This record gives sequence, structure tokens and C-alpha cells, in this order.
Amino acid sequence: MAVQNGKDLLIKLDMTGDGQFETVAGLRASRISFNAETVDVTSLESSGGWRELLGGAGVRSASLSGSGVFRDAATDERARQIFFDGEVPNFQVVIPGFGVVQGAFMITAIEYAGSYNGEATYEMTMASAGALTFTALA
Repeated sequence: MAVQNGKDLLIKLDMTGDGQFETVAGLRASRISFNAETVDVTSLESSGGWRELLGGAGVRSASLSGSGVFRDAATDERARQIFFDGEVPNFQVVIPGFGVVQGAFMITAIEYAGSYNGEATYEMTMASAGALTFTALA
């Protein structure tokens, strides 16, 4: 995979539940991370005393985060509504040169900040709330 532009890592939100995704406005930085809990099945019979893990077991999860400039755009308004209503809509993450991850996420935190002589900024954190799909870029 060739070097990619960071600005091409996009977090998109299904605005109305109809599968039409829009990029969350104002983001300057975004991140996705995948996690898998391990299930330790080590016993006295484990070869050489080495830890053994049970493949395919444990909880898998993903988290999204993004920060940027507050724009008060339609996506900002929708994100606030999702947070306060406790909704779990679909998001897409476009990973340049790699593919698209899609699935339900819950917005677990929204933070707003600003300084006297600077722009208003925000940060959002989202946690996966179900199975995710991955579609490789062609």
C-alpha cells in the first residue's frame, strides 16, 4: 500500500438511516482502532509453560475518534442529536488505499473547546455497537 493522505481517512455518518453517508464536518484528525480480548486457556499441561490463547473467542470491538473545527453543520447537529437521544446509527470509516469499515457505533463522548483568540473545536468518541463489515477498495 502506497503512502496515503491523512485527510483522506474519513468518518461518515448515516444521516437518516437510508444508507446515504455524509462526512462528519470539520474533522481535522480521525482515528479508528480495533481490539480483541484474549481468552487465556493456559494450564499445567501447556507446552513449556507458554501461555495459550483460545482462537476465535473473546469480544471484538472498534472505536472511532475525531477532532476538528466546530462548524455547526448538519452533521454536527445530527451527532449531538444521536448523543442526547442515545441512538446507535451506522457509520462508515474510509481508510485510504485499504477499504471501508461500516457498522453501528454509539457516540460515547462529545467535547467542545475554544480559546479567546482561536476557533471553537470539538472531539467525538464512538464505540462499536454490533458486527462491523469491511469492504476492500478495488
